[in-house]
Amino acid sequence: MTNKQKGILFNLLSCVGFGCMNACVQLAGDLPSMQKCFFRNSGALLVATCIILSKHIGFSVPKAARPSLLARSLFGTIGIFCNFYAVDRLTLADANMLNRLSPFFALLFSVFLLKEGIRPLHGLTMVGAFLGSLLIIKPSFANMNLVPSLIGALGGLMAGLAAVELRLASKKGSPDMCTVFYFSLLSTLIVLPFFVWDYTPMSAYQWACLCGVGVFAGVGQFGLTKAYACAPSREISIYEYAQVVFSALLGFWLFDQLPDGYSVLGYLVIFGMSGIMFLYNNQMFCFKHCAPMPEEEG
Repeated sequence: MTNKQKGILFNLLSCVGFGCMNACVQLAGDLPSMQKCFFRNSGALLVATCIILSKHIGFSVPKAARPSLLARSLFGTIGIFCNFYAVDRLTLADANMLNRLSPFFALLFSVFLLKEGIRPLHGLTMVGAFLGSLLIIKPSFANMNLVPSLIGALGGLMAGLAAVELRLASKKGSPDMCTVFYFSLLSTLIVLPFFVWDYTPMSAYQWACLCGVGVFAGVGQFGLTKAYACAPSREISIYEYAQVVFSALLGFWLFDQLPDGYSVLGYLVIFGMSGIMFLYNNQMFCFKHCAPMPEEEG
């Protein structure tokens, strides 16, 4: 099996993990979002700790990477809270798709934080994705889900910003699993005061659901980390959108949720923009690294 095939499989594993995590969030019922975030972060922390100890990786990271790890934890935690808030109030597919706007926001923020250039086609795909998100958000005072939709989109923005900080941390020498560990640790500590202050007693069923949130978050985080260790993002990032399809199926099966026509059209627009960007990035890679065709030589 090639590294690309392994990367795709691990990416699909992460989609299943995060999709099941969001389903457990909704199954847990009317509990504070911060309480759910605590279980999500502590579960991922446990998985990351076990992997680091079993592989004897160590917990040290370069000093230069620590500010980026802190920023990644802060933005990532806000993104998780926004995503959970949206999951509790929207269909699973809508909440997941709004969160999947993160690659477009990451592209935008990389211009300012990483000083990376942006090509015209990338700009067009970002505009297209934004228009697609409006079909899901449906900005109107008549839309009772307007606020949760906007918060879901904010979660995608924060996730994109966290992804850029993650890249900065990696460039400065932070090992992948240490990045996962410190993100999970810091985000757990950030959420802990809110968890204690606003703790709501839970039934055995809710405990089971939130334990599921932690376990599936760990599976999703592990799958995502392994995926991008096996293959570059340009080759496998498009497969992350399988999470939206999987979440739509889970939403229909568990909650009888069906996205409306506008949302489906928005999905198609964002899928299309992602596909264009994916194909374009791979084509640019080919142009840069492939040998010239015979007719181009000389």
